[in-house]
Amino acid sequence: MNAIHLGPWDLLAAALLILLDAALSLALRLGVHRQILVAAVRMVVQLAIVGMVLRAVFASASAGATAAVILFMIAAAAREVATRPKQRLKRHMNYQISAAVVACAGFATVLLALTTAVRPDPWYAPRYAIPLMGIVLGSVLNAASLALDGVLDGVVRERGRIEARLALGTPFREAIGPLVRNATRRGMIPVANQMSAAGIITLPGIMTGQLLAGMDPMEAVKYQILLMFLLAGASGLASVGAALLAVRALSDERQRLRLDRLRA
Repeated sequence: MNAIHLGPWDLLAAALLILLDAALSLALRLGVHRQILVAAVRMVVQLAIVGMVLRAVFASASAGATAAVILFMIAAAAREVATRPKQRLKRHMNYQISAAVVACAGFATVLLALTTAVRPDPWYAPRYAIPLMGIVLGSVLNAASLALDGVLDGVVRERGRIEARLALGTPFREAIGPLVRNATRRGMIPVANQMSAAGIITLPGIMTGQLLAGMDPMEAVKYQILLMFLLAGASGLASVGAALLAVRALSDERQRLRLDRLRA
């Protein structure tokens, strides 16, 4: 099977659906037509730039260029994780937590895949390392931001219960344990739902892209299973890490709840 190459007119035909959405917004007075059109243009420009950068990086096969792209992706994902929660820690702790979690979960998962299942030569080959990091970071971003928001918002909401248990002599870890578990569970639910629906309800985007590119269906299935396992592992690491680091930032050596470390 050969891959089907898309031309400009193919993309323009699909763009008619964006114009349809904008027309529906105008007709129904939804007020989102401008947002839809701007988002579509922004997406096209961003993806075109990414495509040109990746073409150059793939052609060079340079370890330095690959590392630079991956570090940029990690920094962008860490910023998203840090800014999504409504509550913010002082001294830029949101950024420190998100950077540590995103980097550790992303590198650990991708290195496992590159050195075991995929095994490209060289192992850092950008054609494999960069796409793997991109898909893993999407899952890490979602899980870490949900877990971090769950802890930071939860301690404010449940401050009275936590401090009451601490006053009764309950160790800090036990007093805040239910909140940590709920936040971690919240971060892991999306990937669990994604795995449950894969194949029966939906064909995942990665598998669909491989099928459209001409890959044998069973080979596409194998890659999709591998990637879902990677996403599940990365989500677990990210959600647990974000929750535990957030709790550590909100406590001290005397096992007190330090909400003064949150921005007013």
